[in-house]
Amino acid sequence: MSFLKKIFSSALPENLQQALEKAINTLSIEGIDAAVFQDKIVTDATFKKGVLTLKLCLPFAARSLWPALEQQLNHSLQQTEDVNEVKFEWNTEIIAHQTHNQAQPLEGVKNIIAVASGKGGVGKSTTSVNLALALQQEGARVGILDADIYGPSIPTMLGIHEKPQTLDGKSMEPLIAHGLKLMSIGFLIDPAEPMIWRGPIVTQTLMQLLNETNWSDLDYLVIDLPPGTGDVQLTLSQQIPVTGAVVVTTPQEIALIDARKGLKMFEKVNIPILGIIENMSTHICSQCGHEEAIFGEHGGEKLASESNTKLLGKLPLDGKIRLAMDQGKPTLVEQPSGEIASRYREMVWTIGSDIALQRKSYASVFPNIVVENS
Repeated sequence: MSFLKKIFSSALPENLQQALEKAINTLSIEGIDAAVFQDKIVTDATFKKGVLTLKLCLPFAARSLWPALEQQLNHSLQQTEDVNEVKFEWNTEIIAHQTHNQAQPLEGVKNIIAVASGKGGVGKSTTSVNLALALQQEGARVGILDADIYGPSIPTMLGIHEKPQTLDGKSMEPLIAHGLKLMSIGFLIDPAEPMIWRGPIVTQTLMQLLNETNWSDLDYLVIDLPPGTGDVQLTLSQQIPVTGAVVVTTPQEIALIDARKGLKMFEKVNIPILGIIENMSTHICSQCGHEEAIFGEHGGEKLASESNTKLLGKLPLDGKIRLAMDQGKPTLVEQPSGEIASRYREMVWTIGSDIALQRKSYASVFPNIVVENS
């Protein structure tokens, strides 16, 4: 029995069911495994007076892909006898997925994406913010946690410097910027004061920021990690239900050396690596337009190949990006239809679809069981 028959029974004529199943089986999105959507995309279908109405759903945030998928289905189905028009109704349904350590899910958060780098100065925080914004613009509910306790930069990058409020005296309400829910130690301290804290205090602070923020119904929480492989990263792997990690590097060998360490760390603690992003791949001169790979070439490809993971994309070294982040206007907000924004969208399609292929988490379904002596 076809998957459509299982879903719709006799809702559609036999010939139309066959045509629809054939159309779905030929759907394709470049760079994305078709298994993530082909047998799940149609949630309902009706046919009346020559009009076929399809309710469609993707398990990852990809609103910009809907028109292309509609065009593919339209082309196939309008060749079917009696079909005069095809109408589409779209939805996105992102579920929680299992984590490496089977940790209890964070309340109000379905999936956690850690963004890391082995070395500072490679643009990890800029990448984290724009990835979060791309996920949000593509239809997901997204938050971002600034886990760099010593050097919080998210407040500046998102142009918000308020103090978080509490409604119950126990938890903090996240701040909101450009549709993202935010939390950072930078909202709670004097930005001019250095954080002269030892490791245990830093990790305790991270856990408080994570657990005592009322995230409330997020599809993804992006955690912007500090550079390196120290206490914060170890705490993350042991105590936080991370769904997957993204590693940011430049093509320069000095950066790749430390990026390899970050990848090895995630491998050793069994956190899935969602891919590598090569930042500052090339520099384009603002005066003459000459493009030059000033930090070397093919570093990201080489690292992805030797680590058996994906190169999610490359981003240029561009003064406009730096200026936009300093002004609290990230690229995805300042130039949402630009080339760089398009690259970020392609990256989050890959990240989201890879997460959607992971096993579903049922941890939140089962109640806590307490055994008491009677």
